[in-house]
Amino acid sequence: MKKRLLSSALITTMASSSIMAKEVITVFHAGSLAVPFLEIEKVFEAKYPQYDIQREASGSIAAARKISELGKVADVMASADYKVIDNLLIPKDAKFNAHFATNEMAIAYTPKAKFANEINAQNWPEIFLRDGVKIGHSNPNLDPCGYRSILVTKLAETHYKMPGLFNKLFNYGESYKAGEENKEKVIVRGKETELLELIESNVYDYLYIYKSVAEQHGLNYITLPKEVSLKDNENADFYKTASFSINGKKAGELINKKGGAMVYGITIPQNTKSPANKEGAIKFVNFVLSNEGQSIMTKHGQGVINPPLIAGDASIIKN
Repeated sequence: MKKRLLSSALITTMASSSIMAKEVITVFHAGSLAVPFLEIEKVFEAKYPQYDIQREASGSIAAARKISELGKVADVMASADYKVIDNLLIPKDAKFNAHFATNEMAIAYTPKAKFANEINAQNWPEIFLRDGVKIGHSNPNLDPCGYRSILVTKLAETHYKMPGLFNKLFNYGESYKAGEENKEKVIVRGKETELLELIESNVYDYLYIYKSVAEQHGLNYITLPKEVSLKDNENADFYKTASFSINGKKAGELINKKGGAMVYGITIPQNTKSPANKEGAIKFVNFVLSNEGQSIMTKHGQGVINPPLIAGDASIIKN
């Protein structure tokens, strides 16, 4: 008799679980969106309790390639550089690109960094060149922050009138190949979370990073002059004077990246597998683009584009 009662209870529990099962929305996103998207996830799920947001943070290029090359399922993809979506997903794997947020580059450090009591917005390139100072940036072939670090340095070379700064620090030529960095001066990792852990452990001194991320992690940081920070279009013509090549869609193919104002993009991948949850994806993207979603972005140190600029076929998110 006991066994029969237990079986009935188990059946009831399983039935209830089935009724209450939530629909998963898989979101691939840039690492720099981890903090604001965590709050967006909580607010969205409270508003739409039928959904379960499952986020996967990585470098934006890595996220796009998971979809286009590895065939992984994603309902939404949000990039720290809208051009990643244009270059790697459109037109085959995505039909629109919504420009929704902005940011700027900064130099982050801890109080234990060498010359931390001296560094400022005017002398940081000179301090970077000093013996014993070590700097970090993410892999430019996987993460926009990586190639933006290089573009900032090239712009700084001109802005601060320091010929040879880029070559003295990096010596990459016109593209980056893993392992070719001067390991006595530079540390490179695939994504910023690894670099944040290492700088907090005093493995190196200074990190090229987005200003919002430096603020979110409580790091000291230098606000760079607009001429080199990639903040907005005020210095667009000067930004374009710096360029760097990253790996393209195919082996041996390169994509030339020119300096430009930092603009984030978001899309709904469309291929044989994605999106698995089209209705949920539409709701999530519309929430990110809403005033409520934008206020969360602003709260965590990012600028917003209001109204968002949508390129391509946006009919999918208007359904």
